[in-house]
Amino acid sequence: MGALVAFAKPFRMPDFFLISGLFLARVIGRRWRAYLDTKVVHFAYFYVLWVTIQFAFKAPGIAAEAGWGRRRASYALAFIEPFGTLWFIYLLPIFFVVTKLMRDVPQVLLWFAAAFVQIADIHTGWIVIDEFCARFVYFYSGYVLAPYVFDFAETVFANQRAALLFLSSWALFEAVMVFGGYSELPVVNLGLGFLGALAVVAAGVLLSARSWALPLRYAGENSIVVYLAFFLPMAATRAALLKFAPELDLGTVALIVTAAGVITPLILHALVKNTSARFLFKRPAWAKLRPPAERARWPRLEPFRRQP
Repeated sequence: MGALVAFAKPFRMPDFFLISGLFLARVIGRRWRAYLDTKVVHFAYFYVLWVTIQFAFKAPGIAAEAGWGRRRASYALAFIEPFGTLWFIYLLPIFFVVTKLMRDVPQVLLWFAAAFVQIADIHTGWIVIDEFCARFVYFYSGYVLAPYVFDFAETVFANQRAALLFLSSWALFEAVMVFGGYSELPVVNLGLGFLGALAVVAAGVLLSARSWALPLRYAGENSIVVYLAFFLPMAATRAALLKFAPELDLGTVALIVTAAGVITPLILHALVKNTSARFLFKRPAWAKLRPPAERARWPRLEPFRRQP
């Protein structure tokens, strides 16, 4: 598992953000109110909800270690500095807003600026700043290069044997770069991110034609469910295995924990989606920005006429 994690490191987050930007062109022209509702309030709702849920489980440990005052301070700080595994839910709305605000900036200029800060490998100690600098170039590329990515996907679907050869060559090249110690080099790291993202797109296209991959399709369609809820089954499974099966090697434990972190949230979603608890994964109506109400039309007033 350690080798697999190392192999995926150069592309696992770049492909997430690049794919997140692919369909932005369809909605970026919306008015700000509608845009903010789907691209900011949507993620803000789930962030606030699930950071509160995470704190409910972690608060006793935080309080025992640093006191209840520290627990309250940590919760308040979570709205400035993203908490734990939810940092990308926090960062996506920032990417959406920045991209819309920068629509009038020449795309080539903005892309090179984003690439420059990624290559600069900025470390300030603040998650939002550091991850923005490291990831925005991929999100923005998904937005501006979407037509080319979709053309690539169509080419993969039409030439599946050649696509398998591409994936095999990419996997070998990726392994050489990672385990040869080259993947963290400036510019190389940026290129591996893009190349790996294209490999993920190609793999997704090939899997879409296989009936046995339907569970993966279902997981992809409900990816927000996994992103939000994986932390609790992951932590619970890890604690249980380390306590009741200490003889297992860490690689096996990591594999089981990862599987539990993906499968359990999907089961939970299936159980609650038609119940009152569906608010865990579906934003309720009260958490949406309603379109401005039409102005009330006053009744037409007839001129006053004095009675004879």
